[in-house]
Amino acid sequence: MTAPLLFRVLRAAAFAAVCTGLGVMAHLMSATAPSTASILAGLALSLAAALPVLGRERSVNVLLPLLGGLQVVLHLLFALSAPAVPAAAAAAHPAEHAHGLLPADAVMVVLHGCAVALTALWLAWGEALLWSALRRLALRFVRIILAWALPEPAPSPVPAFAAPCPPLQAALRHAVSRRGPPAVL
Repeated sequence: MTAPLLFRVLRAAAFAAVCTGLGVMAHLMSATAPSTASILAGLALSLAAALPVLGRERSVNVLLPLLGGLQVVLHLLFALSAPAVPAAAAAAHPAEHAHGLLPADAVMVVLHGCAVALTALWLAWGEALLWSALRRLALRFVRIILAWALPEPAPSPVPAFAAPCPPLQAALRHAVSRRGPPAVL
């Protein structure tokens, strides 16, 4: 069973906001601010990609490739729309463009990969929690409706406290009861 359209749009909007926000934060950390138009385009693209997929509960196996693919597209979109850095400014600040032994692009790929994996796990756990809560609410709602719709049970004609049963003599017929010390020592 798929979710209603409003619920699907809300979940896709949350996914798109997380996905786009992740890409924007990664580019802001690398000191290249994407333009507002590219952020809005990335948000619309993420929403369009997530809307058909998020109709039902999804696991990490679905969320990870979707998030990874969207991060690649958003990275390209933000990198192409970023203002050009003059060569003199890039040469003056080489530490901003290379981190240790890895070139800046490799660092960006590693950071995007780590962020994608963590975000996919976070979204999958959120999905599982959300669907679990919805199942519990649905079950509680069904119980309330059934309690309201079904009539009260009729009182039973048997009294709650019946007469006490007579003691069982047949089971104790062969029992020998001797109290006290033995008569002969």
